Amino acid sequence: MNPNLSIYDNLGGADGIRSLVEAFYPRVQKNALLAPLFPEDIDPVMEKQYMFLSQFFGGPALFSEAYGHPMMRARHLKFPITPSHAQEWLKCMSAALQDIGVDETLREFVIQRLSGPANHFVNTPE
Repeated sequence: MNPNLSIYDNLGGADGIRSLVEAFYPRVQKNALLAPLFPEDIDPVMEKQYMFLSQFFGGPALFSEAYGHPMMRARHLKFPITPSHAQEWLKCMSAALQDIGVDETLREFVIQRLSGPANHFVNTPE
């Protein structure tokens, strides 16, 4: 991990973020807790996630350019998200980072950075 670069650049820019999203969603679709929250046609979700993560990790503001301010909590309120959902989402993301060959230091940093938003989306008790 190069501390002088953004997370976006440390992950390999657009290609790295695309690889991460492509490694992440098959795990989500196989996850018994998470899969019911997602549509069968996952492609639009993957594209939005690619755009959001690009922006969130310091790359181009693709999501805001296409959809306006992310307002991610508000966008997720229609889904019942428990603390367990947040933890499973983070586990899938960690595994996807490992799948694409992200070293442990960067992987832990990315998961730490995503933990705040993941837990912020929680809107339903267990």
